Amino acid sequence: MALEHAILVSLLERPGSGYELARRFERSIGRFWTATHQQIYRVLKRMEADGWVTAVDVGQDGRPDKRDFSVSPAGRDVLTGWLREPVQPEAVRHDLAVKVRGAAFDSADGRAALIDEVVRYRAEHVELLTRYLAGERRDFSGSDLTEGERLQHVVLRGGIAYERMLLDWLDDVLTTLREEA
Repeated sequence: MALEHAILVSLLERPGSGYELARRFERSIGRFWTATHQQIYRVLKRMEADGWVTAVDVGQDGRPDKRDFSVSPAGRDVLTGWLREPVQPEAVRHDLAVKVRGAAFDSADGRAALIDEVVRYRAEHVELLTRYLAGERRDFSGSDLTEGERLQHVVLRGGIAYERMLLDWLDDVLTTLREEA
């Protein structure tokens, strides 16, 4: 997937400025497709030049004008074509998994440091799961969701399931590392 596709989806859900897109990436899409503010702005500029998005300048009181982007018919065609392409299996790259395997070749002090790192990493994912669950309660508690909201919710549920699986695995890693220490 290209960043362009994630931006098109986000803009179809709700048009907005580059800043607003970056905030959405930080809050939701970013756990599945990350991008810096600079990348988003650079890609938006290219997408506008290619005719995939249009922008209107919006004046703001006491602040610089902003550019609100929306998807053009050409951009919708690009997204539709991409949506219909087959999904390829993704290679999983996980530094922590390699470090855990490598712990067999490190000293007891190194394994203790790895345990500390796994504990830190696990805490980050507990906090992320907590945010996902709070967002689910906040955004998807009603039964009258639109089709788009139901699809957003199923993606969020996938993120919740992934975080729960990851936390289970990290607990297993900690148990195994502590047995070896």
